[in-house]
Amino acid sequence: MAYYIDTHVHLYDEAFGDEVDEVVGRSLEAGVGMMIQPDVDGKERRRMIEITERHGEVMRCMLGLYPGSVDEGWEKEVEEIRDMVDRVKPVGIGEIGLDYHYSADSAELQKKAFAEQLRMASELSLPVNVHLRDATGDFFRVMEENRHLEVRGNLHAFSGSPETFRRLRKMGDWYVGIGGVITFKNSRLAEAVKEIPLDRIVLETDAPYLTPVPYRGKRNDSSHIPLIAAKIAQVKGVSVEEVAEVTTDNAKKLFNLR
Repeated sequence: MAYYIDTHVHLYDEAFGDEVDEVVGRSLEAGVGMMIQPDVDGKERRRMIEITERHGEVMRCMLGLYPGSVDEGWEKEVEEIRDMVDRVKPVGIGEIGLDYHYSADSAELQKKAFAEQLRMASELSLPVNVHLRDATGDFFRVMEENRHLEVRGNLHAFSGSPETFRRLRKMGDWYVGIGGVITFKNSRLAEAVKEIPLDRIVLETDAPYLTPVPYRGKRNDSSHIPLIAAKIAQVKGVSVEEVAEVTTDNAKKLFNLR
């Protein structure tokens, strides 16, 4: 059986309720041997860490402040994250970034929080997991301003163009996370993925969100990773086994997984 890694799954989300252990078991049966949980903020962090520790053989987590959670108190929260690193041992700093989709009112705070977390990742020699929505210009501006940090990472839930990917690669050692959107009928992501090298792709679900076809509209989970891999294989004209092998190797390199 192919071995996969889901690099972005929110098992602590209330959508999973008391079914987390069942979902983990089903995902393992589907060939997903490792799941990584991104952090959002202090409200959900404790549950994320508890679930990660309970499934320590097959689960890892990150630490970070999600852009949608950035407010006037962001500096205190980032400092709390720094204080937790030694105990939690995150595999990355994330999910961090910029999101102007609902409101750009907090744009300046988001950029400051993003830059500070890039600095933290650099100091800790950890990769970053970036959430980006409707803020591409500012994202690249912040990245250019902090290029000297030589931060590496991945752009989660990638939905950009081949040009956006090529611009991202100029930033250094960067990957893109491909999830269920690639299976959507009217998505342009498949065309972009044709031009993105397989050795720059990691798989993700963003569960419970972005469920792939044919389960779109239902709760997502890591057991659907093979569907995403199959679509990538179809788009790139390679075997599912090759997609599994290369993307798993990519995730191991990026997040230093053993």
